[in-house]
Amino acid sequence: MGHPVERASGESGEAVRSELPPGQRLQRGWPVTHYGPVPKFRPERWEFRVFGATADGDKHCWTHEEFTALPYTTVVADLHCVTKFSMLGAEWGGVPASAILDAAPPAPDVTHVMVWAEYGFSSNLRLKDFTADRTIFATHKDGELLTAEHGFPARLVVPHLYAWKGPKWVRGVEYMTADRRGFWEERGYHNIGDPWKEQRYSYQEEPGDGPEL
Repeated sequence: MGHPVERASGESGEAVRSELPPGQRLQRGWPVTHYGPVPKFRPERWEFRVFGATADGDKHCWTHEEFTALPYTTVVADLHCVTKFSMLGAEWGGVPASAILDAAPPAPDVTHVMVWAEYGFSSNLRLKDFTADRTIFATHKDGELLTAEHGFPARLVVPHLYAWKGPKWVRGVEYMTADRRGFWEERGYHNIGDPWKEQRYSYQEEPGDGPEL
């Protein structure tokens, strides 16, 4: 069972009910957590790519200017870090995953995606997690541009999964017809990462949770 907490809603200020996933603690503020250095943003070199098993067989690319011109939306969602802190009620602004899917549809046999970020970092997701309504390539938090330390120019937010499943400094999406483990998933973290099931580590995986060997 999760632990009930009170938090204020974004517009009305009235208290609303939420729950922390098992093993999580409420975090005030937003700690910086990542592996490796913070990349330097060079807008003239930045490119967002969608490749792999696309419906038309082509690679699709956007410059930073083109990416930021894609449809913009906001999502109010919690962020649950596998290190056991949870940040509640953040407003994420950016490009919804649905906009990428509309602009570069996957082939019918796609089952998973690999989200690629700077330094070759990657995170694999089931297609149904990537296509979820609240999955977003966030460029803003609470109305402000993300800082470099928190993933500017874009980080993926998948609210119903642990935060590591949404990489910082995202550079592209690969459509896949079979599952393949990403960076942390190859290093002992759970292939799915559902915080409500406390799926933190690979030893907790059940048959069907990970790629076939």
